[in-house]
Amino acid sequence: MTVRRATPADVDAVRTVARESWETDYPSILSRESVESGVDEWYDPDRVRAALGADDELLRVAERDGAVVGFAHGLVDGEGGSGHVLRLYVRPDARGEGVGGRLLERVRDELFDRGVGRIHAMVLADNDPGNEFYRSFGFELVERAETTIGGESYPENRYVLERP
Repeated sequence: MTVRRATPADVDAVRTVARESWETDYPSILSRESVESGVDEWYDPDRVRAALGADDELLRVAERDGAVVGFAHGLVDGEGGSGHVLRLYVRPDARGEGVGGRLLERVRDELFDRGVGRIHAMVLADNDPGNEFYRSFGFELVERAETTIGGESYPENRYVLERP
């Protein structure tokens, strides 16, 4: 498996990984309509392509046997000296192989290399595996907030990792 910078050829794969992940992880949390609406909004092809060319964004994919099996999307907040892991998803059939960890480590290291002192991550509060994932990498829960997906509001946990 390799982790690399995403290219325009990866846009559809990123959308597919997101959709498969949401359908697997959130069936009791999000309605089918919210999944479709959220994927269409958050992973609109133009939006994903724009992230590829943005100086303050990192879009990395994990590839195994020529197929994208996961992605992470990071953002540098130029004003606050902080960074964000906006999204990190792994195809359900590739979980348990360290893909998510490798993606998170890559984006974390690149954000710290860019001078970020603090990294934020957000996870739906009811996504137990996602919450445990970030805690296992040293992220600390700092706030509970709300996020909107498909016009519906959902509780979200917000985490922070300080630069060592």
